[in-house]
This record gives sequence, structure tokens and C-alpha cells, in this order.
Amino acid sequence: MNTALVIVDIQNDYFPDGKLPLVGSVEASQQAARLLDHFRRAQWPIIHIQHIAVRPGATFFLPGTPGADFHVDVRPLPGEPIVQKNFPNSFRETPLLDVLREKQVNRLVICGMQTNMCIDATTRAAADYGFECLVAADACAARNLAFDGHAVPAEQVHHAFLAALNGSYAKVLKVDQLLAQLVEVPAC
Repeated sequence: MNTALVIVDIQNDYFPDGKLPLVGSVEASQQAARLLDHFRRAQWPIIHIQHIAVRPGATFFLPGTPGADFHVDVRPLPGEPIVQKNFPNSFRETPLLDVLREKQVNRLVICGMQTNMCIDATTRAAADYGFECLVAADACAARNLAFDGHAVPAEQVHHAFLAALNGSYAKVLKVDQLLAQLVEVPAC
């Protein structure tokens, strides 16, 4: 089974000094860095996803700003593919599917930000394309939301979206569990 790591939107604007800080972004990026290190050492495929905001009125991930840059914890090395996107779904109007097919990937380890937006949209699309999906629960982060006058804390948002993905669209595991399983996966 050919497995690729897909790191979604771990960009500076989601961190404490950014324009849209998420709850737990620092910790999530550190866990994502562990996965990234594992995939680099194993020489398995890695794809970095970078959101660039192009819609009118966008306030973060603006082209050419430091906030749109990858966070230092997961910065791509030369030669590692970067797929830029403009929508929550990393497959929408991007070459991601072609990149994965070219590398004959059939299983994805997905991590990044936001659990309730881009991780959810990307994982569901990947499953619909036939990929086996593993989501790294502690390498993802969400934000506080509100609906109909009710505040929804980020931790609840995060867990609700992971619970919805688990079983139907993905297997949701913590990084330690993933790393234990990935030891047995042959290199691509």
C-alpha cells in the first residue's frame, strides 16, 4: 500500500500572532512535524497544501504575506510538492488528485487545519475518490464557533468533526497510534 502524508494549511495566520489563530495550533503543528519527520526518513510521499485567499474581502492567507507562509514546524524542503488551493477542499481546482495518482498512492495520512473546514472537506473528497484515509486527530486544530446564539468551543468543534469522519470517511487516530501502524508500511 502506497501511503502519502497530506499536510493541510499549517500556515502562520492560524498561530497566536496570526490573523485567525486556532485553538491548539502550536500543539497540532508539533504533532504534524513528527509525522513529517517519519515520512521524510522513510522517503514516503509528502504533499504540502497551502491555502491562498483570492476571494474578495479575504482577511487572512493573503498572497505574498507572511501569514500565508508555511509554519516553521512543517516548512517544505526543496523538492517536496506544494499544492496551492483556494477552497476548503484540497482537491477542488488543484492538481492534488493527479499528483497522488502519479505517485500511485492509495492511502492518505491527513493532518492540518481547520478540522471543521479544510480537514473535513479534504478527507471527505479523498474518500469519495477511493483513498483510504487516516486522520491524525492530535495533528489537527479547530477554532471556536457560534451558531444560533450558541457558543461552540473549539475542543467540541474538533471532536464533533473527527467523530463524524471516523468510520465512514476515515480512521481517526492519534499520531502515536499512526506512527506505530506506519512502521509496518513498506516504502513507496
